[in-house]
Amino acid sequence: MTAARTPAPLLEVRDVAAGYLPGQDILRGVSLDVHAGEVVCVIGPNGAGKTTVFRAVYGLTPVRSGQVICAGVDITNIAPQDALGTAGIAIVPQLRSLFSQMTVYENLELGMYLSRDKGEIRDRIDYVFGLFPRLAERARQEAGTMSGGEQRMLEIGRSLMWSPDLVLMDEPSAGLSPIVTRQIFEVIAQLNSDIGLTVLMIEQNARQGLQASHRGYVIELGEITHSGAADDLLADADVRRTFLGAR
Repeated sequence: MTAARTPAPLLEVRDVAAGYLPGQDILRGVSLDVHAGEVVCVIGPNGAGKTTVFRAVYGLTPVRSGQVICAGVDITNIAPQDALGTAGIAIVPQLRSLFSQMTVYENLELGMYLSRDKGEIRDRIDYVFGLFPRLAERARQEAGTMSGGEQRMLEIGRSLMWSPDLVLMDEPSAGLSPIVTRQIFEVIAQLNSDIGLTVLMIEQNARQGLQASHRGYVIELGEITHSGAADDLLADADVRRTFLGAR
């Protein structure tokens, strides 16, 4: 994929140290950036700190040193409830976050919890239905009765309701079959192509995550060990041997 670039990154993580307990940082001097219009993938082994990167950006894990900057504004340790409205950052969590007994339409409405304008909410739902015709077909279906892939599409669709500048996706393929995983990555790539969606994802399926991305980072033991164009990482002997099952 050919990345769209702007003069300055949309998101900058600068030399961040972060963790859950005093004196026990999980991230140690992590730096990465995401330009508007890019899909960037962070890969690494379990326990390496991938999810902590997201939590630090979103204000869920304390940043002890370093900075998180979005659109030129320092948002280090932003309150999580302000991440969307103030910084324009939405998140698609790894664990299912839908309300299973609510309909597709009702779940999408929740994505506009910052608005009380019913007309605006309807317009945004129509916009998401235009991106995901399958969700439009199931507007009145309870979310819990849909397939895993459809539920993941609904979560992605809900994340777009507030027109975010950046979407964080935590393991978008988690719990999905290989066929559905491929479909989800195709959806991400299509959204990037069609509407310029900017995505920072972490992904255990390193090969498919990088194939759907412009650039990537490898994190190990809380530190970035490799970074570069996704194609270069896919061809890197160390990355292939360690994360892609190649010899």
